Amino acid sequence: AECVHIYSLVHDDLPAMDDDDIRHGLPSTHREYDEATAILAGDALLTLAFDILADPETHERARVRVELVRRLAHAAGAHGMVGGQMIDLASEGRELDIGGITRLQQLKTGALISFCCEAGAVLGRASAEADHALHAYAHDMGLAYQIADDLLDAESDAQTLGKTVGKDAAAGKATFVSIMGVDRARGQARMLADQAIQHLDLFDERADLLRQAAHFVITRRN
Repeated sequence: AECVHIYSLVHDDLPAMDDDDIRHGLPSTHREYDEATAILAGDALLTLAFDILADPETHERARVRVELVRRLAHAAGAHGMVGGQMIDLASEGRELDIGGITRLQQLKTGALISFCCEAGAVLGRASAEADHALHAYAHDMGLAYQIADDLLDAESDAQTLGKTVGKDAAAGKATFVSIMGVDRARGQARMLADQAIQHLDLFDERADLLRQAAHFVITRRN
């Protein structure tokens, strides 16, 4: 999933997409090298992700590996991250309501977060109940993460965040913050993080890292 995530950032920074020169406080890939290198680097990372999942060292059962490949392909493709990115590009200068923003972010960032949470259930051959609980957790945490990200974009600075800020507003894109306002958005993020944690009740202390992650996404500063 990390390979897919970084590939998406490399391609997202390209001039044809968000046209951003800074990523993690450093020149983005196409600025450090060139656009062709950035495109190929992203392609290589995407294919590497599936190479890793298909490796027998990932899991001894081929059926488990195939399920991981299927889920990641769905999360990364037209019905997930890529579809969300296309909607995001098409939404510039258009007014989206809260439902539209939620749907966009569920595809653009939420689908990959869901895969990360569900992959453990697939590897451990967990029950349907556990798989569903992790999916519900990922859904709420993913939205909390995006609202917190919108808040950082509106309130932070480029040096602290390590990337350009205020680009959504400049491009005329609707965000959770632009629709709900800062205070309501911050409250909604906290509520979603708390709700995400409640979905983990059946795991007892085994899910403590996921509980900590839910808190982290709404308190991070970069």
